[in-house]
Amino acid sequence: MQRREFLKTGAVLAGGLAMSRGKAFAAPVGARVEVMVNEPLGAIAPEVYGHFTEHLGGTIYDGVWVGTKSKIANTNGIRTALIDKLRQIKAPAIRWPGGCFADSYDWRDGIGPRDKRPTRTNFWADDASARQLGDDAVQKFEDNAFGTDEFVHFCKLSGSSPYLAANLRSLPALEFDHWVEYCNSPAGSTTLAKQRAAAGSAAPYNVQYWGVGNESWGCGGAFEPEDYASEYRRFTDWVPRFGTDLRFIGSGPNDDEVNWTHRFFQKLFGGTKYYDRRNLWGFSIHHYAWNMSQGRTTDWVAGKGDALQFDTAGYYECLRESDKVESIMLDHWSAMAEYDPTHRVKLVVDEYGPWYRPGTELDPTHQLGQQITMRDAVATAASLDVFNRHPEKVGMAACAQLINCLNALFFAHEDNFIVTPNFHVFDLYKEHQCGTAVRAEFSAPAAQYERNGAPASFWSVKGSASVKGKTLTLTLVNADASSPRETELVLSGATMASATAVTLANKDIHAHNTFAQPDAVKTAKLEVRGGTIVLPPASVTRVTVELG
Repeated sequence: MQRREFLKTGAVLAGGLAMSRGKAFAAPVGARVEVMVNEPLGAIAPEVYGHFTEHLGGTIYDGVWVGTKSKIANTNGIRTALIDKLRQIKAPAIRWPGGCFADSYDWRDGIGPRDKRPTRTNFWADDASARQLGDDAVQKFEDNAFGTDEFVHFCKLSGSSPYLAANLRSLPALEFDHWVEYCNSPAGSTTLAKQRAAAGSAAPYNVQYWGVGNESWGCGGAFEPEDYASEYRRFTDWVPRFGTDLRFIGSGPNDDEVNWTHRFFQKLFGGTKYYDRRNLWGFSIHHYAWNMSQGRTTDWVAGKGDALQFDTAGYYECLRESDKVESIMLDHWSAMAEYDPTHRVKLVVDEYGPWYRPGTELDPTHQLGQQITMRDAVATAASLDVFNRHPEKVGMAACAQLINCLNALFFAHEDNFIVTPNFHVFDLYKEHQCGTAVRAEFSAPAAQYERNGAPASFWSVKGSASVKGKTLTLTLVNADASSPRETELVLSGATMASATAVTLANKDIHAHNTFAQPDAVKTAKLEVRGGTIVLPPASVTRVTVELG
């Protein structure tokens, strides 16, 4: 008998699944999850659960940095509440200072005594949402109070690895060398090492992850891929390493522009024989999801749909766009294989998540800020499941962005601080970090809805599974906005000794947290009975299984 035919009989676990109250549901199940415990896919890199902080709106100022003299609880100027929550979700890596801001940033502006640092025009100063702000707004004119030392300190307090995005568009390669030297040269060894010591750290920072430019096809220089490949090669060749395993990340394409990938890799690896291929550890891809508003416009921001005012079709269409990240990854992975057949280079999905038009930000200074609903939690969880299902491909990811911006986990303004539904997603999923992903298959009736007067459908139940020792972590998304899914859990290669579950759900897909109602959306326990669980509509669930 073939394995899948055998699994479908469910006989393999007839005894192991009878737990909790000793009996199974008699009702028919609407979905089925088959977990092959003995079919490993690879280790899930903890960095897949990374985050992104850009000098954009309220992300750094009002979000991360409140200043050393602030009455807001802080640790050396960094918001303490944020540090505590990042440690709770085991945040593994944080990307900084951009984004588009990175390719207009001179790292030297952000070191030395804060009262001596120069004020510069922020990349986002001309954005429509910044024009309403006064000329004293740090969102328009960056005072560089938060620089390299503050960021690395923030990462250390949070238990995260720093991921620095270097300026390739407007600084020379030598300045990249010097930034690496400032961060990583041994104590007392160089003038820059002594400057770092004067800032409070004689010991090197040993920064490992370096993005070489950002969106180099657009705001990072509008390069052709061949031109960017030449610049990338120049920036990364002979960079001083100081004993640190530097992991350089190349700027990949916009969404699914596979042509960029082909041309970049062909130029990078098809040129001089002296180029060290180890200088490319990761290849960045960005994918934002949005559905356009009814009134179309040429404004690429205002033309997006609203974060709070959306119908059922808008819910599913945003999920559909978000779900494209998997096909985008697979397309670029296949293209990369032509030049890197052993797949030494990994994908780095360092910007992803839904993006809506302005209007729901919690403060006018929060440029590109948007409210976060259950729709966004479902989209974010589904993306994390995609990364988990492809552990051999994804070396790092970064949700865009951490606080007061796109797809944020947190909102803060002055002394107010709350978590969003996305925080709860990362809290549920943190147990996957460093686990061994195992194969799982999901079968369930598709969710049905109407799009432009015609019937449409979208998958209802998907997820991912990983194992650590005798513990299986299974995360499940029920994307169906209206129907619960009674789901049968079937294991191959192990038995289920016990199982517990926690879910994030709300009867309203528009539900969100505010300063006035910080716990409108939160997690709750969910019962697992006889190997069956009922997934609420539009929900995210973690099942923790102790294996027999």
